[in-house]
Amino acid sequence: MIGFLTAGWNRVFAVLGKVSMYRMVFLALLTLTVIAFGVSFFGLVAPTPLEMLATLVVLTLASGLVDVIAHRIIAQSLRLESSVITAFILLFVLRPTLDPLALVGVALAGAVAAASKYVLAWRGRHIFNPAAVGAAVLTIVSIWIPALGASAWWVGTPVLAAPVVVLGLGVLWRTEKIRMVLVFLLVAVAVGFVRTTMQYQSAGLVVEPATIFWSLLWSSPFLFLGVFMLSEPLTLPPRRWQQFLVAGVVGVLAGWPISLGEITLGQERALLVGNLVAFAFSVRAAVRLTLESREMITPTVRMLTFSAKRRIHFLPGQYLELDVPHHRPDARGTRREFSIASAPEDLPTIRIAFREYPAGAGGPAPSSYKRALAEVDAGASLAVTGIWGDFVLPSRAETPLLMVAAGIGITPFVSQLRHLHASGQHRDIVLVYVASEAAELAFRDDIAASGVPVVLFTRDDPGQLPESWQWARGVRLDAAGLLQVVPDLHTRHAAISGPPRLIADLAPALERAKSVTTDAFSGY
Repeated sequence: MIGFLTAGWNRVFAVLGKVSMYRMVFLALLTLTVIAFGVSFFGLVAPTPLEMLATLVVLTLASGLVDVIAHRIIAQSLRLESSVITAFILLFVLRPTLDPLALVGVALAGAVAAASKYVLAWRGRHIFNPAAVGAAVLTIVSIWIPALGASAWWVGTPVLAAPVVVLGLGVLWRTEKIRMVLVFLLVAVAVGFVRTTMQYQSAGLVVEPATIFWSLLWSSPFLFLGVFMLSEPLTLPPRRWQQFLVAGVVGVLAGWPISLGEITLGQERALLVGNLVAFAFSVRAAVRLTLESREMITPTVRMLTFSAKRRIHFLPGQYLELDVPHHRPDARGTRREFSIASAPEDLPTIRIAFREYPAGAGGPAPSSYKRALAEVDAGASLAVTGIWGDFVLPSRAETPLLMVAAGIGITPFVSQLRHLHASGQHRDIVLVYVASEAAELAFRDDIAASGVPVVLFTRDDPGQLPESWQWARGVRLDAAGLLQVVPDLHTRHAAISGPPRLIADLAPALERAKSVTTDAFSGY
């Protein structure tokens, strides 16, 4: 069952991984906006089509103008797609209107949201969700100037609940945040249920649990808040348990809004509190790296070596997100995730590796990101916008491990093996390394230095191998073949890393393992 679920998950991820996370969010919000316009023509939602159109235009112009000004002043890359995403989110959070003064309030929220990405930032990484900042500021200002309007969260309606769930599932699958948002929804609905039940009872009203539950789920902003705002990676901590903690905090505050005088600590303000908790975990993650060198370590794998300008913290097996601003980015955007191929003991040196087909080699056409990265000269500085990941070594050192690497998926294991070797730790590890051919076996020296047994699956003979290595000659990598080369598979925790489609093919073979974790590479 574990292998079946893992295979299915990674097959879907392989398809979604062809689009950048930011483009995926943009397309989902664009589709939701079109749906909202459609149902508004039939009066199924509160705003009219003209109110929605006017509000969206004002939000887009206000947030876009601030981004352009910031681009000119601080020479940061222009992110109009980010501005449009913020405008889309605020469209569903604020109250659409045609009133001139209220549109001034809408413009204020859009401008503040965009400005927060540059003003409320730490080392190039914004601390708070921009849309939440804009909505919160407008709501606070409306205490003194009510005509400016405030956050309304009109998206919390049964008519839009199903589209939010369907579109949100694609976003969360791509960002791998389904479990975190489920934790938030569980906490928010449970706390909201208790609060609403107590209010009904104190008012002498009949409590109908089913009605309260479905109202909280389908007629509240919880779904939209979790899918399109809480899940933003730049405002989340690096580890999964930390993300669950943030989700729980936001869920409690959103489900039971605390009174702050004329407003409550609910929805967007609850999210801002969660952003602060996340920032406490992530304060060391955003740094700049200086490119030291680049080299081809196999015919199709390029390694980049960087030097960190500031102190950086990561665990072996985690990945960083590298920002390479460039003109006319394609659907994959200007940011990519790369597993770190060096160990913490190697700092301030940091290495990453990725597949790059030489011109005329017959590989897929390079993305705009890869072309821009190829033009970065030694000495140039690039921003790491975050470090994330739970694909790390088990905390129990006595747990036997099976590492299965497919192609460039070897990189997180290289980091782990270098760390164990540098720190003098000895663990029971077997590495199964799958490559298209022997020439594509990357980081052979690093792996050999670790001393772990290695089983190679290549089409051709890899030649002379270290003593603890073997070539699985004639053995097919399926359930039977894996048991043949790793007979004690059932006692081991299996970790598999590589392209999602290949992970999906191999996952069923690991059903016999004690447990399985995966690390999918969506391509560059």
